Amino acid sequence: MGAAHAMPADQLPLPPPLPPAAAQLLDQASRALAEASGYTDPRQRYATAHLGALRAAAAVLAARTRPEAGRRRPRSAWVLLGQVAPELEEWATFFAAGAAKRAAAEAGLSRAVSEREADDLVRDVRAFLAVVENSLVNSLVPGRVRPHVVGGSGRSRR
Repeated sequence: MGAAHAMPADQLPLPPPLPPAAAQLLDQASRALAEASGYTDPRQRYATAHLGALRAAAAVLAARTRPEAGRRRPRSAWVLLGQVAPELEEWATFFAAGAAKRAAAEAGLSRAVSEREADDLVRDVRAFLAVVENSLVNSLVPGRVRPHVVGGSGRSRR
C-alpha cells in the first residue's frame, strides 16, 4: 500500500482541465469579443460579437456533449445549447433571435444594425462569456453535470 498524499489544508484540489476543444473555443470567443470591440463599423462589431457568442456556446457543447455515432441532420448550436445547458437557455434564445441580423450585417446591408445595437450586443456577449466561463468551471466539479449525447433522436440513453 502506498502512502496517501496529504494536501495542505489551505489548498483546494484543482479541477480537471477543460477539454482542449472547449478551451480553444473559449479563447476564440474572447478574441472575437476583443476584435469586435475594436471595430468602428457597427455591422462588423455586431457580426463579430455574435460569432464570439457562438464560439462560447460551442465551447459549452464541446465540454458537455459527446457526438452520437452516425450522421444526423445538423441542428442549431443555440437549440443544442438550450438542451445541454438549461441554465443558458435564455441566452440561447436571445442569440438565436439575433442570427438573422448578424447575417444581414455580414452581407453588408447598410441599415442592418445601429451603433446602439452593436454596442449592446458587445456588452451582452461580454456578460454571456462570463456566464459560460463560470458554467464550465462549475461543470468540472465531479458529479455536477453529465455529458449529453447529441445528434440522436432526442431520447436520452442512460
